[in-house]
Amino acid sequence: MQKRAIYLVSDHAGCLLRQAVYEHLISRDNRIVDLGPAVDTAADYPDSAVKLAMVLENNDEGLGIAVCGSGIGISIALNRFAWVRAALVSSSEAANLSRRHNNANVLAFGERLIARDLALKCVDTFLATKFEGGRHQPRVDKLAVIGAERRTL
Repeated sequence: MQKRAIYLVSDHAGCLLRQAVYEHLISRDNRIVDLGPAVDTAADYPDSAVKLAMVLENNDEGLGIAVCGSGIGISIALNRFAWVRAALVSSSEAANLSRRHNNANVLAFGERLIARDLALKCVDTFLATKFEGGRHQPRVDKLAVIGAERRTL
């Protein structure tokens, strides 16, 4: 069985937490792909989000972890793509619910706003939690079409 791919990305303000996540996950039974940037390299969060979104397109099994200074910008940028469901979390409970109820495929953090140990706990929870489907599936399906067609209120 092929290992599940987990893609990591950040802007320059999220490099240290991204590296900590990489080190935390490297010994796990997953394939870790670090999309960068290198430490001390300027990187804008929209550009980093595009890198991650492009590798997740047509990749139903892939999961992403994205980090910027606040987590806000990178999660906004990622959620512009219909196939991405990025959840900015600050607790293990939120990480759990993002997978169970929303089938989130990207976990987002703000390096300046979350403690390293808490972020790693959220990563573990996110990766261990499965989507429940059922009553949540129609809602998740609606997310993919929002913005794809013009709707009238």
